[in-house]
Amino acid sequence: MKDPNRHYWLRSGSNTMILNTQALLFGFGGFYLLVHILDKHHFGIWALFIATVTIFEMVRSGLVQNALIQFLSSNREEEHAEILSASFVLSSLITVICIGINIAIAGFLAKLWHYPLLANMFYLYSIVYIMQSILTQFQWIEQARLSFKGILYSTTLKQAGFFGYLLYCFFTHFSPSLNSLIYVTGFFTLAGAVLQYFFVRQYLSFHFTYRFGRIKKMFHYGKYVLASSISGIVTNTLNQMMLGTLMSPDTAGVYNVAVKISNLADLPTNALGTIVFPQSSKRFAGQGKEASKYLYEKSVGTLLALLIPFVLILFLFPSFVIHVIAGGRYADAIPLIRITALTCLFSPFSRLFGTILDSIGKTQYNFLVVILFLSFEVVLNYFMIRRQGLMGAIYATFIANVIFFGVMQVILRRELRVNVLNTFVYAFRFYPEFWKMYLKPVFGK
Repeated sequence: MKDPNRHYWLRSGSNTMILNTQALLFGFGGFYLLVHILDKHHFGIWALFIATVTIFEMVRSGLVQNALIQFLSSNREEEHAEILSASFVLSSLITVICIGINIAIAGFLAKLWHYPLLANMFYLYSIVYIMQSILTQFQWIEQARLSFKGILYSTTLKQAGFFGYLLYCFFTHFSPSLNSLIYVTGFFTLAGAVLQYFFVRQYLSFHFTYRFGRIKKMFHYGKYVLASSISGIVTNTLNQMMLGTLMSPDTAGVYNVAVKISNLADLPTNALGTIVFPQSSKRFAGQGKEASKYLYEKSVGTLLALLIPFVLILFLFPSFVIHVIAGGRYADAIPLIRITALTCLFSPFSRLFGTILDSIGKTQYNFLVVILFLSFEVVLNYFMIRRQGLMGAIYATFIANVIFFGVMQVILRRELRVNVLNTFVYAFRFYPEFWKMYLKPVFGK
């Protein structure tokens, strides 16, 4: 099947590839610097803190982002003002609720992880939530218009600013407080929001139209999408929380190092997922299930082809990778790397499973599967951490992913007649196609 939207893929793909390349340079680079700037205990506390606040960020994204994109893509232009109004109201309400919960649990988590200053960190981050809600709202509006240029610039500014501060600390041997990291995050989040505004201001010229029915409709759509959008981050977060509680924050930091390194493989998955959802929504509306089937199989195959070389490096040389990135202090993360690398191979299937089902209106199926998966994985993690410690968390996540993979393929086969073998065919074809289209003209002469 020929791709009828090649220009969309080239334009959006190039922007998101650049976006994820800079995420590698600034996001992972920032992680590298933090591992060397902070001692093991403070890095563990920071990892637990970021994992916790990220859940609240993902709750707002899950409830609003895909609903806004779906409704703007599938409704007439004259309805867009009402849709935008509803999204602003819903996002604001969720932000206020998240801030309230954040403040309420701050003291409890500070005692649980034996770090009294953690409560003040949660209080301070409430300001960042507000700035982040403005930035993401603007970015979702642009994404719904099938544009990613402003997202690229604003995200780069935010991440590059934080990375620059860490680079300064690294070379000057300055030891920053954890509070100062929050101040820097907030400043560059606000700067990114201001920059993003100039890319979407033409779409913000609308009369505010309040209609409770529209808000309710977006919420009910988003509540199903929420489960799939936060599944990965919640799993890793709860694992870290259980390790920090049942063992120590230092152990949670070691787990975070292993997961961060393995999550490099998720960069192309996240990039393609960002592109696939709005495109799949349009294709399904115009071409039906066959187009969504092809989109899923082709996208997963491409991601597998990109992942496999990276997974092989992690699996064969875990000790080398850990020592180069994190140093000798985190040698206890070496046994974790091989299993987390293999777990990454399930990422394209699970991420695009949710994306495709959401885009064809089967959000309920996605919601139920993810909730069952998360519940099973959390229970399994709890018992295996108690029995096997750090390795128990890794094994539990891998086992849960194997079971989840089987369930996903049964559902996709029934709904879209997806053949999982086709994904491996597309993965195998990717290498000669990539050589013929891009490398041979340069090196094959």
